[in-house]
Amino acid sequence: MTHSTSVLPATSAAEHPYVFERAFNTFDPEVLDQLYEPGAGFVPTPGHMVTGAGRLRANGDFLRLRVPIRVAPRQTYVVGDLALLIVDFVIAGTTPDGEPVRIEGTATDVARRGADGYWRYAIDNPFGVAQNSEPIGDPARS
Repeated sequence: MTHSTSVLPATSAAEHPYVFERAFNTFDPEVLDQLYEPGAGFVPTPGHMVTGAGRLRANGDFLRLRVPIRVAPRQTYVVGDLALLIVDFVIAGTTPDGEPVRIEGTATDVARRGADGYWRYAIDNPFGVAQNSEPIGDPARS
């Protein structure tokens, strides 16, 4: 038996991190990418932003671990159709190959409400103000 992996985007900025968590935990990069604006940026490592197909690939690297994410939003600031989201997260568990994984951080993200009323990432910066130039919790190294 199969089930749908579709996840409807959030109608409130404060709910967006929880919708992201549900989409991430499908481990389907196409489902997750629906929570981004078409031109949105994703920062998989501090100082390195990707868009488009690069965003899809970078998120796919995290999803291939097949380890769930848990989010804990700290703050949400909304001005009109823009929102700043400060969100603690942890990806912790064991890969299907038996490798332990623990990736955590505090995201500083920007979301925008579209004409359809749904919130999507304009910028997804999971490691916030981290200064490291090396990948933090690089899935390829886990």
